[in-house]
Amino acid sequence: MNREHPHLDRLAHKLEHLEEAAIEAEFDTGTHEDTVAEAKAHVLIRLGRMGLGSIVLLAGLAMLALPGPGWIAIAAGLAILAKDVAWADRALRYVKRRVPGIPEDGKIPRSALLTSGVLAAAGIAASIWWYTR
Repeated sequence: MNREHPHLDRLAHKLEHLEEAAIEAEFDTGTHEDTVAEAKAHVLIRLGRMGLGSIVLLAGLAMLALPGPGWIAIAAGLAILAKDVAWADRALRYVKRRVPGIPEDGKIPRSALLTSGVLAAAGIAASIWWYTR
C-alpha cells in the first residue's frame, strides 16, 4: 500500500473491480465472447457507442433552444443508446409511437427515409449555393 497516497491505491482497486465487473457483464450479455481480450474490446465499443449516443442526445436537447434539428438529433441519440441502455429503447419506442406516419411496428418506411435524405441534401445544397454566390 502506498503510504503517501492511499487514495490512489483505493482508486486503483476500484478501477480493477469495475473492469472485472464490466468484463463479466459483457460475457453474460454481448455476443458471448471467447476470450477476455474480445470482451474488453466489446466493452470499449459499447462505452464508445454510449458516449456518442449521449453526445448526440445532448446536442439534440441543446438544439431545441438553438438552431438545428433538435427532435431528429434526440431520436438519433436515443437510437444509438437503445442498443445498450433499456431506458433509451423505451423512450425511442415512445417517440416512434407519437410521430405521425410511423407504422405500429416502429419501422420507418424506406420511402420516407429516402425523401428525408433528398430534402436534407437539397437544403444543404441550397444553403451552400446561397452563401457562396
